[in-house]
Amino acid sequence: MNYTNKVVLVTGAANGIGKAISREYLKAGAAVILADINIENGLSLEKECISQGYNAFFYKIDLKSVEEIKKMFEVIISKYKKIDILINNAGIGRFKSLYEVTIEDWDEVINVNLRSVFFASQQFSKYNKGTNYGRIINVSSTRYLMSEPNTEAYAASKGGIVSLTHALAISLSEEKITVNAISPGWIQNSNYENLKEEDHKQHPSLRVGKPEDIARACLFLTDENNDFINGQNIVIDGGMTKKMIYVE
Repeated sequence: MNYTNKVVLVTGAANGIGKAISREYLKAGAAVILADINIENGLSLEKECISQGYNAFFYKIDLKSVEEIKKMFEVIISKYKKIDILINNAGIGRFKSLYEVTIEDWDEVINVNLRSVFFASQQFSKYNKGTNYGRIINVSSTRYLMSEPNTEAYAASKGGIVSLTHALAISLSEEKITVNAISPGWIQNSNYENLKEEDHKQHPSLRVGKPEDIARACLFLTDENNDFINGQNIVIDGGMTKKMIYVE
């Protein structure tokens, strides 16, 4: 897929899934804004990508701040004159006992994981308006429909992303901006070789996922020809959430 002359913003780009997504768009010819709060990792990735001849630009941002989100888009438009694709990937988890979660814990997770998705999408739509091509991908999680103990704020934020996705798709239909979500399952960001055989066998695909699995789906969904996939949540989990589990 060719993304030459496309401008892509990826939040949470300095690590894991966001890093893989950024690299795939860069390899496809896009200019990519690497948005993250981690300055060290972000600048390192920017330097690495530029040394390989790619058009990468690191932007340090705290996504809890709506004002910082607005400023980021102003900088992007000033630098690139347009914005074509938004990948809302950034996310955090604060996993602690149900009885120990504070309002600060709750607000931090919701503000980073969910509120930022809305306000980044709002700003994207404002600057993309009238172009006849725009794509938003929101990275949710299979935890929107299944949970482990003590993950309430994270699960709520990811469920909110799925609902927000179809709401945005309807609101933006006249602008020809498609909005879809991707819900990854188990994605191993590091030390893949240390996984056990039983880890892989939990998946009908017989392997644990990799960040590149999510990145390839992003490139597919944002292709100019794929405007008939809209308002959807695509689960990418190797079939794990479809597998019935019985205790023997």
